[in-house]
Amino acid sequence: MASNILRPLATAAAPASASELCASSFFMQKQFKGCRVQGKLQCCALLFSSLLCSELFRTNGISSDALLSRRKQWHSSFTASHHRSLVPDAPKPLSLIRHASTTSPPRSYSTVVLPKTTPYDNLVVGVPTEIFPGERRVALTPANVALLKKKGFNRVLVERGAGASADFLDAAYEKAGATLVTGPKEIWSSSDIVLKVRGPGLGEVDSMKQGQTIISLLQPAQNKELVEKMAARKATSFAMDMIPRISRAQVFDALSSMANIAGYKAVLEASNVFGRFLTGQVTAAGKIPPCKVLVIGAGVAGLSAIATARRMGAIVRGFDTRSAAREQVQSLGAEFIEVELQEDGSGAGGYAKEMSKEFIEAEMKLFKDQAREVDIIITTALIPGKPAPKLLKNDILDVMKPGSVIVDLAAEAGGNCEATKKGELAIYNDVKIIGYTDLPSRLPTQSSTLYSNNITKFLLSMAPESNSFGIDLSDEVVRGAIVTQDGDILPPAPRPAPPPAPVKAEP
Repeated sequence: MASNILRPLATAAAPASASELCASSFFMQKQFKGCRVQGKLQCCALLFSSLLCSELFRTNGISSDALLSRRKQWHSSFTASHHRSLVPDAPKPLSLIRHASTTSPPRSYSTVVLPKTTPYDNLVVGVPTEIFPGERRVALTPANVALLKKKGFNRVLVERGAGASADFLDAAYEKAGATLVTGPKEIWSSSDIVLKVRGPGLGEVDSMKQGQTIISLLQPAQNKELVEKMAARKATSFAMDMIPRISRAQVFDALSSMANIAGYKAVLEASNVFGRFLTGQVTAAGKIPPCKVLVIGAGVAGLSAIATARRMGAIVRGFDTRSAAREQVQSLGAEFIEVELQEDGSGAGGYAKEMSKEFIEAEMKLFKDQAREVDIIITTALIPGKPAPKLLKNDILDVMKPGSVIVDLAAEAGGNCEATKKGELAIYNDVKIIGYTDLPSRLPTQSSTLYSNNITKFLLSMAPESNSFGIDLSDEVVRGAIVTQDGDILPPAPRPAPPPAPVKAEP
């Protein structure tokens, strides 16, 4: 029965060659062995496959001996291949594959947004003649004109005669590379950056072009109308008198430069008005006592006045509310005087702060005692953004010797003396009070040179990128000096916390 069933299948599945026959036999057995049947069904399936293969070989005329030989060959080859599949191949040794590649430079990533900059070769700098009455300084000297040209600025416009009062002639500016123009109109209409000594006048603001940058001694606290008008013109302005007093900004500090000159000139003006020697002398005609000088305020101007008076032979006393000033005064050979109430007057940025009522009362008593003895008093006390404190009341002037002299270096901010008249020489009970506000301008060549150095270095410092001008408000010097920007009035830079409350000295 099996033969009747298997013979037709074997005949239909008969391959053409012996190699195909062996392949077919192996295929059938593998298929049946792969059946997932259990028990008798699995045995029947295997038996059926064997019978089918035998019938297939018989049908194709293959003898049993040949069949046995071929089965042995197949079995040996299958067993060998099966063993090879079970034994894993030996791992191949790893080889490093080297790729030629260029090394990229390290990149630095930052979230800081750089300010907008303008290349120097696209900028024009202008220097007009100062219009403030009695002002003889100029904002830029020929030496710094040459420096700006060397840095790459397109043009430097200088009004004809701008430096004549300071002995800087037009020929020197032309030789340095400046372009001389007649009248201020072209300066204000063509310049991107205008450099001045004093702040611009209200008439000059009307001549500004939109978005212009102005750098000058602006004094924004005293010139609010001017600041508002510049903001309306969308001007960007910097006040050289607002530059913070930090170590890095010393080369920009125009206030210190001008105060140094003012202190020196104050002693010369006092000596001229005093009418006597400052130094003591012993001559055949008689003995001349030395002049006694009191300097109130030992800042830059005060220390300059102390040093000058000492060099001229006077006996000098110095006073300051800041305890740090003691060593500075004594190092110049002067006597440091102080009140009994211990209160440190150090304020923000190296300036003095407003003192307590108790301290001021003790201070007035000290000044009155000193006024009876000294011949010259030089006052330099200033508080940033506020009127100058009144230190010499009329009752103090009443006890001074006839012919005594007071030089009020704070006259422009209201004066430290009640009898001071701004810009004038006043007389009160035969005491002469000098209220000149242009003492640095009375030494125009020297003061112009120092101011020009300050303003040029400040301008060149505003360079977030090489050879480009830009305003970086994260720079504490720029943030401290800027007043207006693109039509906005910026608030003053934050100041440190005030010093602690006063403590009375133990008896």
